[in-house]
This record gives sequence, C-alpha cells and structure tokens, in this order.
Amino acid sequence: MLLTITTTLRPATDLGYLLHKHPGRVQEFGQSFGTARVFYPEADGDRCTAALLLEVDPVRLARSRGSSSPDFSLSQYVNDRPYAASSLLASALADVFRTARTGRCASRQDLADSAIPLEITLPALPCRGGADLARRLFAPLGWEVDAEAVPLDPGFPEWGDSRYVRLALRGRVRLADALNHLYVLLPVLDDAKHYWLAGDEVDKLVRAGEGWLAGHPDKALITRRYLGRRNALTRDAFARLAEVGDDVEEALEPPVEEEPGTETPETPEITGRSGDDSGLGNDSGAGGEPAEARVPLNTLRRDAVAAMLTEIGARSVIDLGCGSGQLLGVLLRDPALTRVTGMDVSARALALAGRRLRTDRMPDAVRARFTLFQGSLTYTDARLAGYDAAVLMEVVEHVDPPRLPALERVVFGTARPSHVIVTTPNVEHNVRYEFLAGDRRHPDHRFEWTRAEFARWVAGVCAAYGYTADLRPVGEDDPEVGPPTQMAVFGRREERP
Repeated sequence: MLLTITTTLRPATDLGYLLHKHPGRVQEFGQSFGTARVFYPEADGDRCTAALLLEVDPVRLARSRGSSSPDFSLSQYVNDRPYAASSLLASALADVFRTARTGRCASRQDLADSAIPLEITLPALPCRGGADLARRLFAPLGWEVDAEAVPLDPGFPEWGDSRYVRLALRGRVRLADALNHLYVLLPVLDDAKHYWLAGDEVDKLVRAGEGWLAGHPDKALITRRYLGRRNALTRDAFARLAEVGDDVEEALEPPVEEEPGTETPETPEITGRSGDDSGLGNDSGAGGEPAEARVPLNTLRRDAVAAMLTEIGARSVIDLGCGSGQLLGVLLRDPALTRVTGMDVSARALALAGRRLRTDRMPDAVRARFTLFQGSLTYTDARLAGYDAAVLMEVVEHVDPPRLPALERVVFGTARPSHVIVTTPNVEHNVRYEFLAGDRRHPDHRFEWTRAEFARWVAGVCAAYGYTADLRPVGEDDPEVGPPTQMAVFGRREERP
C-alpha cells in the first residue's frame, strides 16, 4: 500500500518537521500485520513528498486475529490487502504519524496550525460506492478531488470498472486535519476493518472527527461504515457527535448500500427542511458543486426556543430535561438571562453537560448565574419554582402516558413559571422521512403526537392549570403534514380559575 503527501510550501522541507520524520532518512515501523516505512522520494525547497509504504504480511495478519475469530478460508492469505489502501493503512498512518495527527509541532507550531498546500495520492483505494462516493466524502472537507475508477481489465472495457479508484486530493488544509480525514475515511470507503470493533472505536472516531465530522453532509454514512454498522456503537457515536439527547434522531440515515456503477440514493435526514434533505451544511455532488446549505432541525429548535425566551422577556429560565446542555450553552451566552438552570434525570447526561459547558473552567460571572442538578419531572421539587420560564424541549414524548398528569402537576401546578415552552415531534411529518418506515424518531419515545393530539393536550393543560397557549411551527411548515416539530408557548393567567 502506498500513500504520498506532497507540499509546495516554501521551504517545502518543513513538511519533515510537521510529520516529525526526517527527509534524509528511511524509517521503519513494525506493525502487527507488516512493516510501515516512511521515506521522501523528493525533498527540496520548492517541493517535498513524504511516502508511507506499508508492506502487509498476510500470514502475520491472519495470526494476529486470534483464536476467537477462526477463519480457515484461503481468503486470509490471498486478497488485495498487500496492495490496496484500507483500514490497515489507516492504522499504520495513525501509528506512524501519531504526533502529527494531534497538530503539535514545537519547532513549527504556527505552521502546524495553518492550512498549507497539500497533494495526497493513493494509487489503489477500495471504494464501495465508486469515485462519486470518494468525491462526496472528501469534497466538503475542502479538497479538490480527482477520483478515477480503475477498470477491471483495460483490454476488455466491456467488463466495466473494478471496486478500486485512483485518488488524488489537492487543497489548502491543515496537515493534522488531512491525516485525520484519511484515518477516518479510508476504512469508510473500503467499508471494512481488519480488526474486531470494540467500544473504544467511538472514542477514536470522535477524536479524529473533531471539528469536521459533526458538520459533514454524510456524517451518518461515515459513522455507520466506520463502526461496521454496529447499532450500539453507532448510536453512541451519534449521541457523542450530537451532544446526546434527541439530537441523535437528527443524525439518523438509512444504511446506504452503494455499489460501483450505481447511483447512490439520496435519503433525507430529519432537518429543518422536508423531502429532499440529505445532510447537514453544504453538500457536494459528483462534480464538487456546493448545494444549498441545510440547517439541522435541532438547531432550528434551539433557535426557536431562544428567540421565544427573548420575545417573552424572560430573565430566569430552567431547562427541564436538559440532556447534555446544548440549549444551556445558547442561553448562557445571552446576557439578558440572569439565572440559567438545567435539570435532568440522567446523571450521565448531566456529566456530559458539565463537560460540554466546561463548568470546571467556567468564568465566575457565568458560574454565578448557572445551576445544574439532577431531578425528576414527575415528583414535586421546590428547586423547580421561581423561574420566569421553563423549557421542555423534546421531553414530554419520553414520558409514559400514565405519568404525564404527574408531569403536568409538577410543572404547571406546583412550579408554575410565568411561561412554559414545550416542543415535541409532529408524527404526521414522519412520512417525509422514508427511512423511518412508520417507526418513531427515537427508540425511547413513548408516543409521538399529531397536531390535533398535541393541541388537545395543550388545551387540557390550560384548562386545568390556568394558562393560555400559542401553538407555533418549528421548521418548514409542510402544507399537507405540518412542521417537523410543534411548539406550544404557555402563558400563566393572572388568576387561576
């Protein structure tokens, strides 16, 4: 397997500092499946190329699999792994360029922090989905992608293309980011890994994808393939990428089975647009042309809640069922809010919220107006009282229907904030997401209401506890099935009936 990295930055030999590999030496690195070598075919002031050559020992690879996964087929020893880039090359790259992937370079830190001209070539890359998929995955990351399908046999063009592509990437990209792009996307394109997938794979993916994966148009496909379509690992990764909570549902995308020579079906994600939404941010097609930017539904929902809090003039707010604190992070940036509190029943979610909001390094002025605590919405709790507004954002659908009256009593009857903002999925809109196939948007949802059902619930709460309410859409209001999210803004009457 061969990978080359070239720069024309002057002096180009500074590439050696960034990679922590001297241009004047050939260096060897033993791997459990072979030997990796780094050398420089060219190195002068104008142009410098570093090559990573991985020689795979199929016998050593087979033996390293261990007795827990016996395989007596000849394919252990006769396959394309010694020649075509795959998870083996990604593993070698992670080991050989470990420091470079972190973006650290004591002698050239300014350069390590900067985007530099790079050209990366892979002569043979297994790509399940063809050259178009390679362009789809790399182009949104700032690369000019030259992906050429390798024919099965040039002498017999009627046989068509093989599953391999020749790939060249060009662009101005930070070297650490480029290495992490390769580390994640090489096994994704191959759609296979050479080792058993454990729970730490999610940590590897999140670390390598920091700063780019969460906003990638095909983040769902990348995550599923990288984690071998293991549902538990994939859900954990989605939760980490989306900062937990119902944002997991925004990342759902059906498994896409691309085959060389076939078109990849476009499937909508649950975002602020319906029907043809297929991703987050700017998408790029085969020709690398940017498509219209899409705003994720969870972003639209947070913005709608924050805007409503501003509209009602709230000075203190409690986020009930705050999850990992996405909304809290937005609220803490609003100086008009003098008191911000988050509550959740999950200790793990609160720990994630604390980590996400960096409570250990929070400025004193922010810490003075922020509180985070564990509690349940179905039990009376004096800590819930005294706020201008309470928010239940994608919370009520997680409560068993027989327990809803208890939630209503605690929030509307005992805590009684001046305003309550509730958002919940509109189940009628689910037909716009073909991959749901009649399912709910999240496996923990106890129910999902139609617009009429939600309106009846809202009217019942108002009648019982002395509130008025205004129903509003969140996301595109489809003329046939309504918006993806429905929101109720409750206002307390001066006197209870």
